[in-house]
Order: sequence, then C-alpha cells, then structure tokens
Amino acid sequence: MSKNFLITGVSSGFGRAFARAALDAGHTVIGTVRNDAARHEFEALDDARAHALVLDVTDFAALTPAVAAIIAKTGPVDVLVNNAGYGHEGTLEESPLDDMRRQFDVNVFGAVAMIKAVLPSMRERRTGHIVNITSMGGFITMPGIAYYCGSKFALEGISETLSKELAGFGIKVTAVAPGSFRTDWAGRSMVRAGRSIADYDTLFDPIRAAREAKSGKQAGDPDKAAQALLKIVEAGNPPVHLLLGSDALELVKAKLAALGVEIDAWETLSRSTDFA
Repeated sequence: MSKNFLITGVSSGFGRAFARAALDAGHTVIGTVRNDAARHEFEALDDARAHALVLDVTDFAALTPAVAAIIAKTGPVDVLVNNAGYGHEGTLEESPLDDMRRQFDVNVFGAVAMIKAVLPSMRERRTGHIVNITSMGGFITMPGIAYYCGSKFALEGISETLSKELAGFGIKVTAVAPGSFRTDWAGRSMVRAGRSIADYDTLFDPIRAAREAKSGKQAGDPDKAAQALLKIVEAGNPPVHLLLGSDALELVKAKLAALGVEIDAWETLSRSTDFA
C-alpha cells in the first residue's frame, strides 16, 4: 500500500537515500530542503510523487503551518522520518555553549517540533509511524563528540518514551541508530570546534585525524539502510530501537555488557540508599 512519507533533510546522505527508496517503492515523499535550488533538484526525482518543502527545522514558528500546507496538498503523513541533523566535533571544554545549543536545536528540538506538527493528525486517525534517526552515539560515546552524543542520547530517550505514550493510538515509534555509513556526517556536514588547550592533544588529535581519514570509506551503505527503513515501516510490530551496521551492533552490545558488569559490581552500594 502506498504511503505518504515526510522526510527531513533529503538533499544528501541518509535523507536522499531514504527518499529514493520510498519513491522507488511507489510511495509519495515530502522532503524538507534548505533552498529553492535543492527544491527543484528533489522534485525532479519524480514529477508526481516527490514534493519538496523549503524549511529549516529550527524555524519552529514556521514549521507547523508549513507542514499543514503541504499536508493539505498531498494528504496526511503516514510516516515521519526525522533525519535532519549534523555532527559536532570538539572536546567539551573547548566547545562553546552556543555550539551545543545549535546541536540540540537541530538534532533534538527540530525533531520534536516535526513530531508535534504531524502527531495530531496521526492520533486522530489512530495510525502512523514516527522514525527518528539517532546514532550508535546515542548508546556509546567517545572523546570529542560530547554535544553530538548528548543530542542522540536525548533523542533515543524521547523516542522510547513517545512509543509508550502513543502505543494506545496505533502509532509506532522507532529510533534508528546507524553506525558508520558513507554519508557526509564526518565530512562537510560536521562542525568542528577550534583547538586551544594543548593538554588534549595526545587524546584528541589522533581521533580527529582517524575520523577525517575514514570519511568516505565507512562500511555502511546508505542504500541498504534505506531498504532497512522500508522493512520496519512495513512491519506489523516494528522495533522501538534498531541498530544499523555491524560496528553499531558490536559496539553497543559491548557497551551494554560492560554496563551490566558495572551495575553488578556496585549493586550493594546502589541498594544501600533505601530506607531500612
């Protein structure tokens, strides 16, 4: 059955792959883009079923009326894919607070604002699927991406909570956490804070160099991720959390195992804080 997809950030990377796969499967796609040139490029993918919406997901005041206008044209949204986002790299001490605000505005607040724009219609119709693209960085961490991981941890928690709030309305929520894929995340889409504190050189410089060297050579295939997205959208009982990529699977499993060991090691102290 054909569905109406609303996908944020369809100009490149995962968003473009998701949109192409949905169009090829016979669905209609509303894709958010940042300018008119991108709008024309996206709509050229399919004259009848590709609809571009020029929108900045952080323009919260404009978002709801813009989505309402496009829905009036194409029909209600069946699947929302919150894909728009970017990576921030820099040690916490060296990264300005404004960088964190921008990171959360795009990766968290923008996603929640989109959900709020489509949720009333989904709830009234008692159907829909909200897919939030998070990251393995919403489970594991590494030095130098504190703001990014913080935003993805937040979106994972929001997604899980929302799935419980909407379960009675027939609306599904899935947080999709990719590992390393060949997108622009580590390239032009990444914001890199400046370096100023030599104490971090030994820790951070090799990490930054390795990430830059790996860009474009990651194991993950965005087109295969797009096919995975279509599978969960068609599933009768889709997962609340879905990892994509062997690296994400292995790293998150290791993190959860280590967390279990740590919890067990400190169980006595944890229990000691209850009233006797």
